[in-house]
Order: sequence, then structure tokens, then C-alpha cells
Amino acid sequence: MSTDVSIKAIRKISEIPQAQWDALLVNGSPFLKWHWLDSLEGSGCVNDETGWLPHHLVVERAGKVVAACPMYLKLHSMGEFVFDYEWAETAHHVGIQYYPKMLVGVPFTPVTGPRFLTGAGADRSALITVLGQALAKIAADNKISSVHVNFCLDDEVTALEEIGFIPRRGIQFHWQNHDFSSFDDYLGSFRSDRRNKIKRERREIAQQGISIGAVEGEQLTEKHMRTMFRLYKGHVDRLYYGRQYLTEEFFHQLQRRFASNVCLMLAEGDGKIIAGTFNIRDDTAMYGRYWGAFRDQPFLHFNVCYYSAIEHCIDMGLQRFEAGAGGSFKQLRGLDPEHTTSMHYIVDGRFRRAVERFLKQERELIRQKRDLLLERSQLKRELEEP
Repeated sequence: MSTDVSIKAIRKISEIPQAQWDALLVNGSPFLKWHWLDSLEGSGCVNDETGWLPHHLVVERAGKVVAACPMYLKLHSMGEFVFDYEWAETAHHVGIQYYPKMLVGVPFTPVTGPRFLTGAGADRSALITVLGQALAKIAADNKISSVHVNFCLDDEVTALEEIGFIPRRGIQFHWQNHDFSSFDDYLGSFRSDRRNKIKRERREIAQQGISIGAVEGEQLTEKHMRTMFRLYKGHVDRLYYGRQYLTEEFFHQLQRRFASNVCLMLAEGDGKIIAGTFNIRDDTAMYGRYWGAFRDQPFLHFNVCYYSAIEHCIDMGLQRFEAGAGGSFKQLRGLDPEHTTSMHYIVDGRFRRAVERFLKQERELIRQKRDLLLERSQLKRELEEP
């Protein structure tokens, strides 16, 4: 890497022109698009008050932006989905101030994707190393406990591990499209007992007069998004552990600026919307994010969140559906476990060694858990990954 490279931190994504940022997204996740990140900041979801302080890093060469990463100074560990509360407690016991910490990732979004953005034709490995070294130096120089790069890609894992970052494994449940031509074709991939149960769950919803359909792109209206926000907020308010991360303004900004990537699955009964999910999609995959219902109905959750979403993916020719973090019950709906990886840089040597010991043990447990889950797959053996 030449020496004419400079790195700067920007406090708002709007400090870099949209075209320059999005030019770095070569087959990148929709959650890394400028409009998504700017909508989070502009709608009050991400700011000093919510404990997400943007400090995005931008790499320039000869005045041209050649790489970047979305980075936040975090005052807590909420909304990350890579849980490090035990690490924070350990740090406190040994006299280390854990917060603030540095997080490279997308707020409130447990979706794997590039965390170091590099344009077409760039020396990607070298630029990842430059950004990783810069993150570690910023942490050390400013007495920040740690740097966390969540849900990153394999080439990022390789480059970061070489400069002292520690890998952490996790598990999510994803649906893969095995060239299904219809939902019935997808049902044929299940073992017979599970296939019959899904048919019954779909039939009971239909018998209640409930219909489920997708609303996306130009079909989306402000009313749709207002309803989806009410569903989202009602759901998190009912959960004792629920936290409202998103504002109503964020939903409205997406309708105006991001509609081509938004897909709502809405359930209607008696002429009214009774439930729905908020999904983001691109040309290859759909990502389930938020769910809510105005009334309780047996099997409604499974039909809206999974069956109808998967059916829509098949109709649209999408290759993958990621239903978010947690929930081994998703496996009963044909979603099987996939590994996720995050990378962590710990500044203090004592603390680092403790984290390394913990992660070594955890990695083996995660491997065993995935193997066990795959043995319990509801799909026919010939469809499972080797």
C-alpha cells in the first residue's frame, strides 16, 4: 500500500457524498447503502442520546475515497446481537473501563456483509489491513478498551486475524433456495411429518379468512409504513426485554428514500391489516427484520414471518432468506444453521488473554451445537449441505 493514503473519521455519513460511499459497495449488503445509514442518523435512531456515536472511517488516496467502514463509538452493548455483557463485567472486575468501545457494523442489524468497503479493482486485502490497523491504533491511543467488527466476511476475518483480531463464531438460521419452482416444491423438501404440519398451519390461517401478501417498492405508501411502525412498536412494548431502537420517522424516510429495497409481508383479516413483517431485500436475498400483530392468532407468526416470506422469495427468484438472530424454532420451518463470524481487538493484554480463553472454549461449543442442529434438520438428507 502506497504512502499517499490518508485516513479520517467523519461524524455523519452525510459528510461524504452518497455517490462516493455507494461506489464502494461492490455487491454489498443493502444495509451498507448511504441512504440506510443516513436515515438511521437523520431520524434520531443513531446519535449521542441513543449511545451510537458515528465515527465512520474513510480512506483517501490522492483526494479520492478508496475505502471506508461504518464505525460507531458505543456507550453500551445494546442493538449489536453479538453479546459481550460478560466481557464488560469481567473488565469491570479487573479495573478496566469497557465503555466506550468501538464497533464496526450496522446498527440493530445482525446480517453478515462487508464491513470494510472497497471499490472495484482495489487491493481489498491491503485496504482491510490498513483500516484494521487504524482501528487498533485509535483504540490504543485513546485508551478505548476494544474494537468489534460484527458479522463480517471471510476475507475480512483472514486479514484482521493476521493483525491481532480474535475471531468469534455464532449461529443464525437461513433458508436456501434449492431451485424451488413453487411453495409446494419447497414443501417437498421436508420430511413427511413436518411437511404435513406446515400444510395444516397454512390451512388453518386460510380457513380464518386471513390473506398474506407482499407490498414493496412503488406499492409502499406512508400509510403502510405508519402501520408497520405501529406493529413494530406494539411488539417490542409487549416484550419485557423489548427495546425500541427505531423511530417512526425512520420508517417514513425509508418509504421516501429506500422503497426499492423494502418488502412488507402483510396479513389482512376482515378487511384490515392484522399483522406484518418488515423485510429488506436485494436481487439475491431477503432479510427478515421486524414483526408485529394487532391480535393473537394461532400460527399467524409462522405464516407471516416464514412461509409467506419464503414463498415470496421463491416467486422472486431470490436465493436466500435470513430471518435474523436467534430462534432455533426456525429450523422447524426449513431454516438451517449457518455460521457467523465477528472479529475483536482487545487492547489490554490481561483482558485479551481472558477473552481468548473464553472464545477458544466457546468456538468448540458452537461447532458442536451446529453439528447437533444439522442432525435435527427437518429437510431431506439429500438437500442438506455436506
